[in-house]
Amino acid sequence: MTDLAAQFRAAPLDAATTTSLAAHGLGARVVDDTARADLDRWHDAVARGFLEGEPDDKQHEGFAAVSAPTRRKVGVYDAAGPQPDLPVATFASWVSELTVPGGAVPASAISAVTVAPTHRRRGILSAVMAGELRTAAGLGVPAAVLTVSESTIYGRFGFAPAAAAASWRLDVRRARWIGPRPADPAGRIDFVTRAQGRDLAPALHERIRRASPGEISMPGGHWERFFGLRPDAEKPGRTRVAQYRSAGGEVDGLVLYSVTEDTEDFTASTLDVAFLLAATDEAYAALWRFLLSMDLVATIRASELAPDEPLWWMIADQRAATITLRDHQYVRILDVPAMLRARSFDVADTVAFEVADPLEIADGTFVLTTDSTGVADVDVVDEPPVGVPLVRLGIVELSALLLGGVSAVTLARAGRLDADDPERIARLFQTVTAPRLSFWY
Repeated sequence: MTDLAAQFRAAPLDAATTTSLAAHGLGARVVDDTARADLDRWHDAVARGFLEGEPDDKQHEGFAAVSAPTRRKVGVYDAAGPQPDLPVATFASWVSELTVPGGAVPASAISAVTVAPTHRRRGILSAVMAGELRTAAGLGVPAAVLTVSESTIYGRFGFAPAAAAASWRLDVRRARWIGPRPADPAGRIDFVTRAQGRDLAPALHERIRRASPGEISMPGGHWERFFGLRPDAEKPGRTRVAQYRSAGGEVDGLVLYSVTEDTEDFTASTLDVAFLLAATDEAYAALWRFLLSMDLVATIRASELAPDEPLWWMIADQRAATITLRDHQYVRILDVPAMLRARSFDVADTVAFEVADPLEIADGTFVLTTDSTGVADVDVVDEPPVGVPLVRLGIVELSALLLGGVSAVTLARAGRLDADDPERIARLFQTVTAPRLSFWY
């Protein structure tokens, strides 16, 4: 993985991308992390794209120190403009690892996608996105992933909403805890410093995300941002950190939260959960019970939770929770055989797929064979075999099915795929838990 990540960062720009941009009088290059002036200007362009203010020196320093070194950063430049050193478009990506049912695969994680409003409708995003996906696929990266600000943009590039996220607003006074009481009397919750939490979080997250389809390895710099340890962190002291430690001495859970006081009613404060990590059921129950029993708190808000959160069954009044579900983790398959072989299946079967890809990266006809142990094999064929159930679909729909976040029956009823036996395909891809992603990137 480390070698692949380094190869990806160092790869030259796709030739078709540079040709396409040159036709519009634009140039592109991979930004050199050691050239601070170029890096700062790229950071300026990203901030502009996300409607933020101009970064100051401290913000530039924070970005350069913790986030920039792990990412491949592409800038598109207009030499005829009044600021030729300021990109008119940006794109960042890095090789991460995506958890799939029963396994994990390298994936190109994408972020910082911006195009200046002065340079829209010139095909910039299309050229850069297609080129960077081709570069990743050419190096053997079988998938790409991203979280989005605008959900309507990325379908045309083959991305599908594959793991939804739930946002909760919980009325603490109504909820009333009926979940498990501590089975381990020696287990305990203690406050720790933000620095201590930062030291504990990576290993804990690795334990959790490898068993949770849809999660990816934590991007560089994210822990410092979560724990308020970047040089440019705003009001970092508002973040509190508590850990759950089992009787065996293992830290099995962490929660980061902040509280906003209600000055009209001091018993009606709002607690915002920034991140909750629980590697065991006991840690999960203990941390949520701790939050729900906190004095002076009337409302708890949490986002990026799982669609099937166990907390729903741990409160007496489920109407105390207002839950909003929305698209979150987008997945794009770049190599169909590699992705299907990477995950496990609970049903032994043989089915054929005719896959259309608008970018012609992963299209073709494939025969998937799964056995009783969950292992999959995939053959690339010219024509679907006679007598084998056939599914005709786009790469978007196959990417949506991959993690088990949507049923093939649902997609068939929506007119998104054509299958001889949609229920058979649904049983093949079904999973015991909904896929999730616990953060933005």
